Amino acid sequence: MSLPDPQSLEEALSPRDRIKETGEWLVEKGVKYILCCWIDLLGVPKTKPVPISDWERLCLGKGPQFAVHSVSFVPELGAADPDQIMVPDLDSLLICPWDKTCAWVFADLWWNDKPYNVCPRGAMKRVVRDCEAKGYQLYAGVEPEFIALRWKDGGFVKAMDNDPQPGEGIRPRRQAFGYDVEFSIDSMGFLGELTDILDGELDWDLHDVVAEGAYSQFELDFGYTDVLRMADRLVFLRILLKEIAKKHGMFVTYMPKPTIGDWRSGAHMNISMRHVDAPEINIFETAEGGWDDRVFGAVGGLLRHGGALTAVACSTVNSYNGLVPRVGGFEGGTVTWAPTHMTYGYNNRSAMLRLPQARFCIENRAADMCMNPYLGLGISAACMTEGVVNSYDPGRPLNEDLYSLSDAEVEASGAQRLPRNLLEAVETLRDDDFVKGVMGEQMHSSFVAYKVDEWERYHQAVTDWEVQEYLRLY
Repeated sequence: MSLPDPQSLEEALSPRDRIKETGEWLVEKGVKYILCCWIDLLGVPKTKPVPISDWERLCLGKGPQFAVHSVSFVPELGAADPDQIMVPDLDSLLICPWDKTCAWVFADLWWNDKPYNVCPRGAMKRVVRDCEAKGYQLYAGVEPEFIALRWKDGGFVKAMDNDPQPGEGIRPRRQAFGYDVEFSIDSMGFLGELTDILDGELDWDLHDVVAEGAYSQFELDFGYTDVLRMADRLVFLRILLKEIAKKHGMFVTYMPKPTIGDWRSGAHMNISMRHVDAPEINIFETAEGGWDDRVFGAVGGLLRHGGALTAVACSTVNSYNGLVPRVGGFEGGTVTWAPTHMTYGYNNRSAMLRLPQARFCIENRAADMCMNPYLGLGISAACMTEGVVNSYDPGRPLNEDLYSLSDAEVEASGAQRLPRNLLEAVETLRDDDFVKGVMGEQMHSSFVAYKVDEWERYHQAVTDWEVQEYLRLY
């Protein structure tokens, strides 16, 4: 079903009878507080909790208002400007699994009777409508990875590591953490509770939970849905994981590389397309069970804007520490299995884009859990639709291991290096007019400005590596 396109705040409100019925249902379920959440530029939810007695006022746009521009890195408005208004999306309503007295609902921001132009969720809705107008709907599954940690003596250690820490006793060489049965069993208190919530209460079609390559690193494998709902899921999941981890004396980080020896935590985006006139059919699969040619147009669209997309999907300084082929002192080997170049291949995990052997979608491996999912998935949807509509040619697939190819062989293949750091990526984003149009000029400008500032602040810091490398060498 196509998304509505309200032209005023009044048109954006839910029907009054639905608001009333939903409020009665919440009261029956014992809900006492509402967390109505808008999304800031970095993809972080913000809220002012309200009592259930204010449910109808909230849904009619008469709930809390926000000076969003004062807290969310968007300086285009000032102290004398009107506040933003939340409009709850009732299709996103759910009861919080960690506290059944609280309900959660996503909201879109409005300002001066129009959609606020620095609302990432609102921007994604606009992208979805644009794709539908061109004949396509997009669906996504994401592979969220994270590391569970705990505090000890003022520092952090791996939550699932019970061997003596360095300097505290014998610390023998251990087996790789990935897929390990013993570590999986030891983690089941935490993982079991997550399984019950994701597969039972939320009905996200959870398939499995994975002990990943880094110690205390996990991945969740759950079902796909349309790109807007998947972005909602990722934002909610980031909060859910933190709340459940607290109950087990741990905390969760989505930082891609918290230590040198860790495998990178990613969030691979797996995206497929359907035609609006045949919403049950994945257009990337032929009737005979092979790849349809339209997938190559979509790949071409992603590659054409790959650097700009990476600036959003790998949005931190730390993200680029993981986009390398090998790491010395790696736990479990030296090869990272991370993408290094903007190219595509069949099941080639060293490439940015992979056409998997077991599903008909495009897997973008250059993404992590720090991204704003509304921007990451929204830009991807726009690029893929542009590529299919214009039949972009992505060139030949590269099916060789990029880690093993010489520079000359990589150059001959046509593959381009992924941005090596946040500054390279953001400079590409700054100059990409198509992606600027997808984000909207003000959001694009604000995002670029904030990320340039992040890079400059990083470069003002003196790292431990620099001290160890240079203090006594020169």
